[in-house]
Amino acid sequence: MTNRARAHSRILTLMCTVVVFVGGCTSMRSQPHPFFLVEQDRESHGRKTWFDHVVEFDPGGITVEVAKDYPQNPPRRIAVLPFVDNGSAQFVVNKIPLSFRDEDAQAAWAWTYANRLRRALTGYLAQREFIVVNLHTIDTALADRGIKDWNALQSVSPQQLGEWLQADTVVYGQVDHYEAYYAFLLANWRVSVDVRMISTTDGHPFFTAAGSRYSVDLRPAFSIMDIAINSALTLLQLRDVNLARAEDEVGREISLRLPVAERNIATLVETARATSNNNEQPLPLLGNAGDPTLTVDPTLTSVSVIP
Repeated sequence: MTNRARAHSRILTLMCTVVVFVGGCTSMRSQPHPFFLVEQDRESHGRKTWFDHVVEFDPGGITVEVAKDYPQNPPRRIAVLPFVDNGSAQFVVNKIPLSFRDEDAQAAWAWTYANRLRRALTGYLAQREFIVVNLHTIDTALADRGIKDWNALQSVSPQQLGEWLQADTVVYGQVDHYEAYYAFLLANWRVSVDVRMISTTDGHPFFTAAGSRYSVDLRPAFSIMDIAINSALTLLQLRDVNLARAEDEVGREISLRLPVAERNIATLVETARATSNNNEQPLPLLGNAGDPTLTVDPTLTSVSVIP
């Protein structure tokens, strides 16, 4: 083959490569897709399977119970009450407190631990088909009425709380475990919570859930050097960011076990359409026919009940 033929061959090869590359880029170009279709795996995405528990060495799980009337009468406006920490409020590793907090510090950390789990659950409930009362609104309403600990909260009926917070459902939560474990080649956080979702109309439970999340790091080793290295690496599992992930997962797992309230979705859709047709009409919040309807003042400065 002559030099000229070789040059022509190279040019042809280069041109073919460019054509294939451009064609590939064109085929990978994103196409416009429509909004508002059926979301896939909505009820299962993020929920742990048995395989996930095996792969992550997580023996924890969530046990739930749902009221029989939930599909016909689901929660609509939910207030997540302050959680209580049933632990020692110390930094605990292998059941041994490693911190030496005084009474004031223990009170502060007990509130911190409990509120972290409360916020995690609230965030996931807010993504669902419910109206969730802001936590600052709840805390202010309770504190102004002298409800400043778990015993005081238990002395108030759900019906009374519903009137104060303009909610048809209140959520009680208890943190059962908030501790770490470390055994050289294994380290993990354990976060456990017990949650009750109670109707403020008649006091019956809509939904209860209890369980744990173990955030485990296991690193097998077969030599002295590997044991030393892996022991240091598993200790890094006890970083705060891994604890936050365990808290977040507990909230997500509980929220995913709440059945989809189709009745709420239908009401929200109807409300949005009615409001768009009449912008001056107050916005009802998941009210049912015959029930008092919660409305938001157009100035966003108050909430009222219209019979």
